[in-house]
Amino acid sequence: MEQLLFLVIFYLLPTLISSIHNSTTGGCAIIRPPRDGGIRYRGLTQEQIRSVQILPVDYEIEYICRGSRIIVGPKVRKCLPNGTWTDINQLSRCLLVCPRSWMSLENGRAILQPSGQPVEGTVLHYSCHAGFLLEGFNISHCTKLGKWDSPKPLCVYDSNYTGKKKLYIGALFPMSGGWPGGQACLPAAQMALDLVNNRSDILPDYELELIHYDSMCDPGEATKLLYDLLYTEPIKIVLMPGCSSVSTLVAEAARMWNLIVTLDDLEERVKEAGIEISVRQSFLTDPAVAVKNLKRQDARIIVGLFYETEARKVFCEVFKEKLYGKKYVWFLIGWYADNWFKIKDPAINCTVENMTEAVEGHVTTEIVMLNPETVRGASNLTSQEFLVQLMSRLGGKNPEETGGFQEAPLAYDAMWALALALNKTVAPLRAKGWALEDFNYNNKEITAEIYRALNTSSFEGVSGHVVFDAQGSRMAWTLIEQLQGGSYKKIGYYDSTKGNLSWYGNDKWIGLGPPADQTKVIKEFRYLSQKLFVSVSVFAGLGILLGIVCLSFNIYNSSVRYIQNSQPYLNNMTAVGCVLALAAVFPLGIDGLHVHRSQFPVVCQFRLWLLGLGFSLAYGSMFTKIWWVHTVFTKKDEKKEKRKHLEPWKLYATVAVLLAIDVLSLLIWQIMDPLHITVEKFTKEAPKEDLDVLIQPLLEHCSSEKMNTWLGVVYGYKGLLLLLGIFLAYETKSISTEKINDHRAVGMAIYNVAVLCMITAPVTMILSSQQDASFAFASLAIIFSVYITLVVLFVPKIRRLITRGEWQSEQQDTLKTGSSTNNNDEEKSRQLERENRELQKIIQEKEERVTELRNQLAERQALRSRRRTSVQNQNQNHSVPSSHAEPPSYSPATDKQSLPPSFSNSSNLYQGEGKLSRNNCHNSRLPLLYK
Repeated sequence: MEQLLFLVIFYLLPTLISSIHNSTTGGCAIIRPPRDGGIRYRGLTQEQIRSVQILPVDYEIEYICRGSRIIVGPKVRKCLPNGTWTDINQLSRCLLVCPRSWMSLENGRAILQPSGQPVEGTVLHYSCHAGFLLEGFNISHCTKLGKWDSPKPLCVYDSNYTGKKKLYIGALFPMSGGWPGGQACLPAAQMALDLVNNRSDILPDYELELIHYDSMCDPGEATKLLYDLLYTEPIKIVLMPGCSSVSTLVAEAARMWNLIVTLDDLEERVKEAGIEISVRQSFLTDPAVAVKNLKRQDARIIVGLFYETEARKVFCEVFKEKLYGKKYVWFLIGWYADNWFKIKDPAINCTVENMTEAVEGHVTTEIVMLNPETVRGASNLTSQEFLVQLMSRLGGKNPEETGGFQEAPLAYDAMWALALALNKTVAPLRAKGWALEDFNYNNKEITAEIYRALNTSSFEGVSGHVVFDAQGSRMAWTLIEQLQGGSYKKIGYYDSTKGNLSWYGNDKWIGLGPPADQTKVIKEFRYLSQKLFVSVSVFAGLGILLGIVCLSFNIYNSSVRYIQNSQPYLNNMTAVGCVLALAAVFPLGIDGLHVHRSQFPVVCQFRLWLLGLGFSLAYGSMFTKIWWVHTVFTKKDEKKEKRKHLEPWKLYATVAVLLAIDVLSLLIWQIMDPLHITVEKFTKEAPKEDLDVLIQPLLEHCSSEKMNTWLGVVYGYKGLLLLLGIFLAYETKSISTEKINDHRAVGMAIYNVAVLCMITAPVTMILSSQQDASFAFASLAIIFSVYITLVVLFVPKIRRLITRGEWQSEQQDTLKTGSSTNNNDEEKSRQLERENRELQKIIQEKEERVTELRNQLAERQALRSRRRTSVQNQNQNHSVPSSHAEPPSYSPATDKQSLPPSFSNSSNLYQGEGKLSRNNCHNSRLPLLYK
């Protein structure tokens, strides 16, 4: 992650630097930092900052201060397309902060003017509560050195005071910032307090006093001010926040101090209504990323909770991203000015036409803030009289230029609701031995009593009927308007007290009607091609017919000796297994198009059992034959006689064991983890037509919870059986036996079945998401395997019986004359002929060797005769013959004995070594050897 981040920065920096150096126009000149401060340039080094003169559009700089100084004024500025910086007319300074302890006064109050931070130029005004006297200066100035110019005063008890007791209300009014609603709401609240304090029937022993700060509609600033309210004297019995972001903060914190705050939680209400909030997006200054995320998340019904200035930024990005039109609807806060989207704003680069196009059709909701009826409520003022007095307090300011003018009636009625609730708690608290002045942040009893009184409040105010729900939220009429043709039109009212919606029916939409809350997804099941299913079914049906014909042929001719020598009962099992395997092709092609979803598991069971039992019978019977041949004919020579005896029950028992293993495994599978239907979802597809819909392809599968485990066990067992079958077929390819005369055909069938199964199993798992390809591959593999098996095993038998006329049974054959030769004798005759030819060749080679050896012997005897004659002649010339000496004589017998045994007799040449010769051939083979 660190490497990736480094690469991103590495590639962004050259682009930024290049754009900065190449921007001679369309950028902003570098500005000087404030005194005792500096500027943070994001993404630039010190060398780059020194060489850059122009910064690009949308580039942001941030002011920072040295030491303990804080920034007063705009902290962040952004380069605008016109070459200026945002808020350029407002000065940013780095100033020292005077001690905040001067801002609280025990038994009194300190008011900072102007409100905000206690920095150079601000003034504190001190006053004491009723019953206390001020000792010291009533004013103190914050100097540039960060110190107050006068000591902090004191409030001492006035022993002569007999007036009202004060109750303090803390308030955070946004006098500036994103929504300066406090400009009108604060005077309205003070006007309500003045009227309450002058009433003798409302809190006669108390006086309400408002302590307020400017939150600037900034949660960070509000946090600091909130703690100032809570941790400085006097104790505030109620907190009144303004601005929604600040209200959320205060509501969360107020619970820790047992304070009363009213806040309408939108998300909770939405959940209660069964509406899902699919995505949340927030932004600080630039909403571009948030708008892009909304589009990527396919948001359709969008609620915008932002102020008017941010609304213009948002809808400029909405226009760029095309997040408007017939597919979208925006809900906005209804307190914006009627022409808010037409106001030229240097912070955006969209034209009025662009903004008008983007905001068309959006809906606004706002509480009915001014009672339309002429009714005198609890304050004895009508709504029109209230407006007259408010304008008087504002000093004739233009209402459209005064923040919060529309909301002022709500602030006025909120103060009256609080005063009436406090008045209602006096008697219950007195009965319990408590009083309102006894309230502190740990007293839950007084808090609960005030909360109970607020929830039961009900009166007529200048904003309408005032009543609160169980959560403390104001229940009132809500006005619903829609922007139609560039102007707002009333389309309905909602009465939250009665839950009644009054709809005028004059709403207009860009499309045929209100947009859907999301892209409509149409579920579309993928079914098997019916042409493919019918074609494959025809081949499977013909194969079943062929299997029945082969089975009938084998049963009818089971008494024929040639058929008997092929173990017809095993062949019958093979034919039945082939028919069952072909029958499995039909449920393989049956899907939701043919059967109801509830019946689909039954189809899954048929697939599994037909294919499993068919394989066990067909392949198991062939495997048994080849296994028996291999077992018997690979024994040692001393057990040759046992080869002639074949016990059929052993073969049938072998097939039964294989079949039982399959049945048992399938039963365990279906009992422990039965097959059921599962639905595979594919990537959504957009139709060719311009419709606000997406197609969700679905595919039904037969599956179980541990499908892969069961398939692994079955495939592993079957795979080993197939490999063993191939090995046995190869080992017995040259063996001939009369007991199973078709084992070579069985071996050929095993080769084909094994190869097709080993290829089909993994391929069908890979192609499981492609229903046509998967079905075609699996079904054709089954059909080819069955066809090959039936043709290889049964067609040669049918052809032989037809061409040779061997239709007689073994009993009929014994009644005929002895001149007829059975099939076994013919086979033996051909075998002996082959052996005769091999022996003749061996004898011819031996005779040639004997002739050669005889010639060598004759030459050696002649040479010896010449040598003896020469020696006798020499003896006669040089020696005197003795009368006792006998002349040497050689007889044929003596000659023979002097020769090596191997040369003594050609007829016994190989007899000593146990090899084959003319004289050691068995008498029974002599007629064939010289045939």
